[in-house]
Amino acid sequence: MSAIPVRQNHRRNRARRIAIGAAVVVAVAGFNGPALYRFSSQQYHEYKINRPEYKAANGHWDFLDVPAAFRINSIHASLLHTGKVLLIAGSGNNQKNFDAGKFESVLWDPKNGSYKMIPTPKDMFCAGHTQLPDGNLLVAGGTKRYEKLEGDVTKAGGLMIVHNEDPDKPITLPAGTVFTGKENGKTFVSKDPVLVEKAKKIFDKNTGAFLRTEAGLGRIYVEARRSGAKYETGTEDNYRVQGLKGSDARNVYGIAQKLALDKKDFQGIREAFEFDPVAEKYITVDPMNEARWYPTLTTLKDGKVLAMSGLDEIGQIVPGKDEIYDPKTRTWEYTGIIRKFPTYPAVFLLNSGKLFYSGSNAGYGPADVGREPGVWDLATNKFDKIPGLSDPTLMETSATVMLPPAQDQKFMVIGGGGVGESERSSKKSRLVDLKDPDPRFKDGPSLEKGTRYPSASLLPDDSILVTGGSEDYRGRGGSNVLQARMYDARTDTYQRVADPAVGRNYHSGSVLLPDGRVMIFGSDSLYADRANTKPGVFEQRIEIYTPPYLYRDSRPALSGGPKEIERGASGVFRTDSPGSITSAKLMRPSAVTHVTDVEQRTIDLDLKKTKDGIEVTVPKNSALVPSGWYMLFVTDENNTPSEAAWVDVR
Repeated sequence: MSAIPVRQNHRRNRARRIAIGAAVVVAVAGFNGPALYRFSSQQYHEYKINRPEYKAANGHWDFLDVPAAFRINSIHASLLHTGKVLLIAGSGNNQKNFDAGKFESVLWDPKNGSYKMIPTPKDMFCAGHTQLPDGNLLVAGGTKRYEKLEGDVTKAGGLMIVHNEDPDKPITLPAGTVFTGKENGKTFVSKDPVLVEKAKKIFDKNTGAFLRTEAGLGRIYVEARRSGAKYETGTEDNYRVQGLKGSDARNVYGIAQKLALDKKDFQGIREAFEFDPVAEKYITVDPMNEARWYPTLTTLKDGKVLAMSGLDEIGQIVPGKDEIYDPKTRTWEYTGIIRKFPTYPAVFLLNSGKLFYSGSNAGYGPADVGREPGVWDLATNKFDKIPGLSDPTLMETSATVMLPPAQDQKFMVIGGGGVGESERSSKKSRLVDLKDPDPRFKDGPSLEKGTRYPSASLLPDDSILVTGGSEDYRGRGGSNVLQARMYDARTDTYQRVADPAVGRNYHSGSVLLPDGRVMIFGSDSLYADRANTKPGVFEQRIEIYTPPYLYRDSRPALSGGPKEIERGASGVFRTDSPGSITSAKLMRPSAVTHVTDVEQRTIDLDLKKTKDGIEVTVPKNSALVPSGWYMLFVTDENNTPSEAAWVDVR
């Protein structure tokens, strides 16, 4: 009898526990519903994007498994003719690395997944680079000094213009030269040596009579000996150079405007190097005539390289003193003409041998100087402006690509933002046909969001992968654009494809690999949270995008064939199914930084079928096909590309 109440009591207690447990589950679910929803949504998303049919339609993103020892703040990336990718960080926008002299480069082999640290002799952070005819990579410029924001500057300083009135000889002033103001009596010390050219004699063009001399000029950064606001100057003054005697003391003097505790910009270096892909090391070559930080290097039709813009050793825009590198002599020479651009201007070589400036740039420079796009004749310095650009004040941090094929001379400018740290960004894609006798920009399809820092890579099926970027300056407010699109130039349309996992903004870029995949690297967000309260961390993860064409059942393959083909000549390559091949093209390997890549181009080749393969013919025009190494791709009737064969165009 007594056992029955005990069992009933046990059942009542059990029922009570179940009821309480159910209530707890409901309560927890109520509190964590969004988290549970996000978890289930993420699980479904992972399931969806890994389905074969999804990959076949949209492609797929994967993280590259980079060992910890080789993770660097990649600012630059270049594909080499060995098939390996050179990633350059230099100091990686890290003041501590700079102060410690820690400069880094990593060589990655996509074939076997190996990595190699490359000794890096100077801070190549924010240098320029381009492919050379012999397959070496030219890297020029970089960082001499990091910027100092107002409030962090302790010693008054700035630009000193040194004048030399002597028409018979130049003069070199060593680092540590002391300048004393004639009116303010304050002294400033130079940080580097400076060469001041001799004065120029001016004669009357008609009579030949001597008229006057124009002083030779030198530019040098100076700063006060001691810290404090009392050493600032507020107005222009003439400065006596201590230690000079005789005629030098009379002829050589300095003039400076305000020397203050205001913000000091980054300063550039003159050093230049070639990276040898076979020896896998940097080779020192002659330095540039001008120090440059954020320069663009553009290959010319004769294989020489034009260096433009950049911040100099004073931290000011190089005043239009463009110069040319000769790979044969490994020396630099001024062009003798003046053309001013903002930093990292997107300047492309045209089939005519002239240059096209799209208006894209990476930032530094006056808002009203050198911003308008146009075609530039380097021989005469004539610049024909091109009208019709929409959002013309939102061209900073935009991307520009030469649409395939390069023979058509059509370009697209994607996104962009306002000058400096502007919150504004553009959704626009602007198109221009430079074969038109009266070229004019027109709008193409728009992006879904305003996008600064978009990456754009040409693909061997003639589509363009556009990915990444942010709506605000350096991803402020959590504004990274986690989207990717394929642009089809034939239909002038975007198609949304698989989304990347990582936001990419400042200091990012993308590179087409020889197997047809795309590597995207970098990103340097200003903040790590939407509220802009936590400092950002440089993105060291690298993603690889596999396009839809690599999820098809088969792809064409090339074998045999010459390693070298002269312009105008032909080469025969073997393939298992020559009847299915519909196109052949050369693609110039990328050299990209700050989403600026003026190297990449796709060149259509004349194609003939042979019994066992194909015969391709390279165009004769050296401006269309600059000498150097190219990836040769073929596509079949499904527009599926082969893996690339490397060809050296001589």
